[in-house]
Amino acid sequence: MTADGNRTRPRAVVVGAGFAGLNAARELARGGAFVTLVDHNPYTTFQPLLYQVATAVIPAGDVSYPMRAFAGKYPDMRVRVGGLAKLHLGEKRVELVDGTVIDYDYLVLATGVSTNWLGIEGAEKHSMPLYSVRDAVTLRRTLVRLLEETAEGRRPTTHAVIVGGGATGVEMAGTMAELRRRTLPYTHPEIRPDQTSVTLVERFDDVLPPYKPRLRESAAKALRRRGVRLRLGSTVAAVEPDAVVLTDGTRLHSDVTVWALGVTAPNEVADCGLPQGKGGRIVVTEALNVREHPEVFVAGDLALPSDPLPQLAQPAIQMGKHVGRQILAAAEGLPVAPFSYRDPGIMAVVGRAEAVVQLRNGATIRGLVAWLVWILVHLAYLLGGRNRISVLIDFVWRYVGPPRSAASVVE
Repeated sequence: MTADGNRTRPRAVVVGAGFAGLNAARELARGGAFVTLVDHNPYTTFQPLLYQVATAVIPAGDVSYPMRAFAGKYPDMRVRVGGLAKLHLGEKRVELVDGTVIDYDYLVLATGVSTNWLGIEGAEKHSMPLYSVRDAVTLRRTLVRLLEETAEGRRPTTHAVIVGGGATGVEMAGTMAELRRRTLPYTHPEIRPDQTSVTLVERFDDVLPPYKPRLRESAAKALRRRGVRLRLGSTVAAVEPDAVVLTDGTRLHSDVTVWALGVTAPNEVADCGLPQGKGGRIVVTEALNVREHPEVFVAGDLALPSDPLPQLAQPAIQMGKHVGRQILAAAEGLPVAPFSYRDPGIMAVVGRAEAVVQLRNGATIRGLVAWLVWILVHLAYLLGGRNRISVLIDFVWRYVGPPRSAASVVE
């Protein structure tokens, strides 16, 4: 309270402009808090569609949205572009890489996570992650270069190996396989079918481990129909410049290796002075704040509650909203409430007109209907009307149009 009896408005700093950070910032701004939204990029990234950027289904601009355009909707929200350097927890200050210091009453850490190479020899050096727009664009350019060199006879093959059979790996493998089957005969007729391949390596005996057995089987069959070579129950021992080596000694020739396995907390939170658990994620209470520093809340993939949640968009969105509401409650002197996740289900696309959906009540959907549901849900999550319209047009043109319409990969 101020001297004249008016209640002071809380100052909140939100670090990270992903699903969790944006939803926390929105709740706080709507509730009357002064919000500073911090991210090392001037835009937010829609990560679920990065593999579509990497395979040229959609342009990079369609999965990013300017932070300032988002913040401009709320008079009391400000944006700072910069990386997190240090937390001064005792002084309630955030220090950025450029030396800027921002004071806060409440802090939300929603930086997300980064690629975990799992200590596998050569993985970081010789494989490509898919966690940012830059990663997706780099992978896309690499594929274009390899295909051009193969078509011109300067390279014998363009074989791709994808490590990880979760949603990202399955979606990447399915899209690359369709690129190989439907697009290359039109864009690169010089390349023979035996000069390209797509292999998916998964350490478990099934792809999409969190899904029900029939959906796992359906996804595996759909991948095989598209020509994906599945190496299930296989663990990677090392990644070399031209091969992925399995623990049984098998060498899978690879001209491009995509790493879709494992995540860990980013370096900027490794020494932040907060309790960390598996994968470097920050241990939080049931209310998603830190026990030793109750003014610090953590949301999204970076948070590690006692009952860990899947590292997906929906948990991040719900956690972000919850954190925003709890900060507003705490600022009013009210107790914070525990977080309760409402599971809407999970989904993954395998390829054109093929997806799997598992609803929270146990019901499952496969095939075309699941694929249409997947498209509608992802369009709804995208920020910006232009992005939604553009992505919808791209999907229709790429998946419903003739095979020649997918030729944008050579651009």
